[in-house]
Amino acid sequence: MPTYRDEVVVLRTHKLGEADRIVTLLSRRHGKIRAVAKGVRRTSSRFGSRLEPFMVADVQLYQGRTLDIVQQAESLGAYGAEIAQHYDRYTTASAMVETADRLNEAEATPQQYLLLVGGLRALARGDHAARSVLDSYLLRAMALSGWAPGLGECARCGTVGDHAYFLAQLGGVVCSACAPAGSPRVARETVDLMRALIAGEWDVVDAAPDRTTASASGLVAAYTQFHLERGIRSLSHLESSR
Repeated sequence: MPTYRDEVVVLRTHKLGEADRIVTLLSRRHGKIRAVAKGVRRTSSRFGSRLEPFMVADVQLYQGRTLDIVQQAESLGAYGAEIAQHYDRYTTASAMVETADRLNEAEATPQQYLLLVGGLRALARGDHAARSVLDSYLLRAMALSGWAPGLGECARCGTVGDHAYFLAQLGGVVCSACAPAGSPRVARETVDLMRALIAGEWDVVDAAPDRTTASASGLVAAYTQFHLERGIRSLSHLESSR
């Protein structure tokens, strides 16, 4: 059986037997990988700490029939320890890796890998507010998967303008003529902030007032979960901590 190497982000782990773990990885070149890391729960393990959630590693794997086997792991980004020290960063990172884990295999591209690594790095450094890092990640991850929200024109009829409604089920902002009766209105500042989050305009994002940031976060969460067709469990912890 062949062996191969790749750069990976650890998304989640499960105990297996008395000393092993099953690790789910998002890799740079091989999409999502499920593998067995043997003996990593023993204190004598050479690379157990490198295969914890949020860690970035260069791994060598042995290709198995159902699950691959981790043979080596070298740390490339030890973000887990710093993230775990802050509750908001931990819950944010959990939502990010949960979203990445929900991607279909065809969507687990090198761009998705690099986006996740960049988001975890920003969280570990505390470069920006944790929730803003998450919102930016979610919007970009959706865009890479072909689900970019329409923010500059009506998602239904294509009319360009500053529209006052946003509906996840219709794909973004919609004009007054296309909005169903009773649709909630959205402030222009909120839509502008969502554009900045996608574009990575952090000077705009960091300067946004709390009310606008909270409004954008709610829309981003609703949009992401609608298109994933499942709730993101970690988002509930973020909402409850506000």
